[in-house]
Amino acid sequence: MFLLDDLLLAPFKGMLFIADKINEVIEKEFSDEGSIKERLMALQLKFEMDEIDEEEYDRREDELLNLLNAIREKNKKA
Repeated sequence: MFLLDDLLLAPFKGMLFIADKINEVIEKEFSDEGSIKERLMALQLKFEMDEIDEEEYDRREDELLNLLNAIREKNKKA
């Protein structure tokens, strides 16, 4: 009976495992200062090459700076 349960639930357990790993990668990506700084530099480059306008640049820069500040505050508390 338990073997049958394990076989039936294996795909779901596998999907949960994959979802957990994806979540870990996302958490790491959004909690790493270096990653945010790289994204800021890439944004600056796009702006300088006229790939985005100033309004878009300002909006995305504010988002990234807010994220960077949140990471720094979180690291202070830890």
